[in-house]
Amino acid sequence: MTTDPRVGRLLTLISAASRPPPGIGRIVLALGMGVLCHTLFAAAVLAMVVAMFFGLSRSLGTASGLWAVGANAALIVQFPLVHSLLLTRHGGQWLTQLLPGPHGATLSTTSYAIIASAQLLVLFAFWTPSGIVWWRAEGAALWILSALYAASWALLIKASFDAGAEVQSGALGWLSLVARIRPVYPDMPTQGLFRIIRQPIYVAFALTLWTVPIWTPDQLALAVSYTAYCLLAPRLKERRFAARYGDRFDRYRGQVPYALPRLKLRDDKSHAQ
Repeated sequence: MTTDPRVGRLLTLISAASRPPPGIGRIVLALGMGVLCHTLFAAAVLAMVVAMFFGLSRSLGTASGLWAVGANAALIVQFPLVHSLLLTRHGGQWLTQLLPGPHGATLSTTSYAIIASAQLLVLFAFWTPSGIVWWRAEGAALWILSALYAASWALLIKASFDAGAEVQSGALGWLSLVARIRPVYPDMPTQGLFRIIRQPIYVAFALTLWTVPIWTPDQLALAVSYTAYCLLAPRLKERRFAARYGDRFDRYRGQVPYALPRLKLRDDKSHAQ
C-alpha cells in the first residue's frame, strides 16, 4: 500500500466501493450521481479549455447589444456567487438537504461538484462573443503561449490532486454511498504545491486566464474578474480553516506564503565583503 495519503485515501475509497454492501436502490442512486457528476465535470473542463484558448471568441451565446453585455456579466457573477454561498455553513446545510431521502449528506460533495460543473459549463458554452479580436498569437508566440497554457492547466490538476482528488472531483460522495461508509474528508492540505503557497488551486486557475494565445475584450473581462476572485475568495476559505484547525493552521499560515512563492535569498558573506 502506498504511503502517500493522497493516493492512499483514493485507493481505499475505490477498494471499499468495489465491494458494496447489498442495497440496489442506494447503489443505483450513487452510480447515477457519479455518472452525472463526472460527465458534467468533463464537459465543463473541456468547455473551459477550448473557450479560453480562443479568448472566448467562439461560443454558443446569441444575445446582442446590451443584452449580450448583461448576459455575459450575469454569467461571470453567477459562478463565484453561488460557489461562495455553498461553502458557507448554511450553504453546506442546504447541500445535505438537496436530495430527498437519507443520503443527501453523504452525497453533498458530489452535489456540490455537479452544481459547480453545471455553472462553469453554462458560462463557457453560452458566452456571447463580442466579435472583437485584439491580438492573436502566431508562429513561435503561439507555441510558447500554448505551452504555458497547458502548463497552467497541469498545475491546476496537480494542485487539485494535492488538495484531495476525491473531493475536488466530487467522487467522495458517490463512492462513499456505494460503499455505505461515512465520507472521510482529506486533512488540511500541506503537501505538494501546498508546501510552496497556501492557495495553489486559485493561483493555477488565475494563470490559465492569462496565458491564452488569443486576446479579446471578453477574455480580459473574464481574466480581471476571476483573478480578483482568486485573490479575495481564499480569505473566506482561510477563515474556515482557522476555525477548524486552530493553531495548526496558524503555524502553517506563518510558514507558507499566500499566493506568491517565497524566494530564499542566499546569504553569501564573501560577496558582501
